[in-house]
Amino acid sequence: MSFRPSPPEGPPEDSSLDLEALCRLTGVDAAWVLQRVAEGLLAPRAARIGESRRFDAATLHRARCMLWLESEFEAGPELAALVADLQEQIGTLRQQLRLLGH
Repeated sequence: MSFRPSPPEGPPEDSSLDLEALCRLTGVDAAWVLQRVAEGLLAPRAARIGESRRFDAATLHRARCMLWLESEFEAGPELAALVADLQEQIGTLRQQLRLLGH
C-alpha cells in the first residue's frame, strides 16, 4: 500500500512555502505542523537568521502523507512519519532500479 495523492497543488520542486501556505495546501492548522516540527517529524528548510520557516515540495508531500495515515489508520504521528520515511526510501530505490534499467 502506498500513498499516492492526486496531482499536487503546490510549489514546483525548487520553490518553498511559508507555514501558512503549507497549512493551506495540507489542510491542517499551524499547531499540527509546528508540533511535528518540534518532534523532528517534519523539517523546514534551513533558514537564514531572521527568516521565517520555509518548507519545500517534499515536505508538503510528506505532510500530506502523514496526515492521510493519521486520519485513515488512526496512526500516531511517529508511526505516520516512519511509514512516510519507508515510502520515501522505496521511491528512491525504485528510481535507482529504473536508472539501472530494471
